Amino acid sequence: MKRDIDLAEISDGKLYTLNDMVKADCQDCAGCSDCCHGMGASIVLDPMDVYRLCLGTGLPVAELLQSRLELNVVDGIVLPNLKLNGKEEACPFLNEKGRCSIHPYRPGICRLFPLGRIYEDGGVKYFLQVHECSRKERAKVKVKKWIDVAESRKYEQFIVDWHYFLLAVQERIQQRQQEEYEKKANMQILTAFYLTPYNLAEDFYSQFYGRLQETENHLL
Repeated sequence: MKRDIDLAEISDGKLYTLNDMVKADCQDCAGCSDCCHGMGASIVLDPMDVYRLCLGTGLPVAELLQSRLELNVVDGIVLPNLKLNGKEEACPFLNEKGRCSIHPYRPGICRLFPLGRIYEDGGVKYFLQVHECSRKERAKVKVKKWIDVAESRKYEQFIVDWHYFLLAVQERIQQRQQEEYEKKANMQILTAFYLTPYNLAEDFYSQFYGRLQETENHLL
């Protein structure tokens, strides 16, 4: 998602890489679930998030979309996000004790928090959001350990490639100013990356990049 923000206002003023230490470790949160409430439609899911959720819950994406996920427009692109519940806007994956029931396969945005991402020069760096986490006493942890994803470099490259692909489609939509192309682009992205089931027994990345190349050929 594109955001016009002043990092000086929301961060500690530093940018981090995967191997840097950052004061982000909430030490198991001690029962706190503040960041799992009131987030609106902001927990947007990328294709790997959906792959993980299907793998971890054993549910197909069509079933998840009926109850725990929803679709919203993000910078002109229709994408899925977590569907928060009730007046407190609680994450649908919180258990009765207010703990995350999908922690091993939680979405990428949840893995990052309280970190954020900034894309620059064809890559990505991380920043610490200093006002978002209600727990002020946090320990230092290496960024890649905090994100907790296998093959962190490969994952990071996927995040970058997905980001710049969406930017390219957004720019093409703005250039064409054609409702027909916009509908086609959104339908192809939803179908290729979300609605068409992944083979959960096979590597995610090879499936994603095959779909990416085919979709780029149709849209860009």
